[in-house]
Amino acid sequence: MAETPSGFKDLLNSMMKRRWYISAMVLGGFMMIIAGMFAAIGIGTPMAAEWKELLLLLLGAFIGSYGKIIDYWFSDTDKDKMLVQKMDEEDGVSLGSVNDIKESNKPFTPLIPDAFVQGAAAARDLAVTENKQNFELRKDQQEHEQEMEKLEFEHHEHRQCQHV
Repeated sequence: MAETPSGFKDLLNSMMKRRWYISAMVLGGFMMIIAGMFAAIGIGTPMAAEWKELLLLLLGAFIGSYGKIIDYWFSDTDKDKMLVQKMDEEDGVSLGSVNDIKESNKPFTPLIPDAFVQGAAAARDLAVTENKQNFELRKDQQEHEQEMEKLEFEHHEHRQCQHV
């Protein structure tokens, strides 16, 4: 009678046991600190300011580790998917492919957001329009100055002449 291989299954079980123990220790330590604080408050124990600061610092460290625990237990990572797939392959039934993991759950995100590209195009169009308007305005001003010079010259020339 051939035994079914269970290497990945055993590895996964031992990893999960260790992670459960670590999570239980962190959560238990946090609960003990909170219970101790409530007990000290309840019986009115005087405490030096330095110890209060140290206790609050320790409490903050435990709250930070809560985030890591929650992230571990509730995030769906590619590593977990690969472990489950390896266990499936060991059983002889493969429900997915590791190559599919790379493509799934990773939406395409452009390097430059579309809103930025659209804003840059609008700014470029605005700059082109303003440059065109400035060019036409300068052209009109030049024509106006030339016309004024021409009229001034004719007027000056007319003043110089003697009418009969």
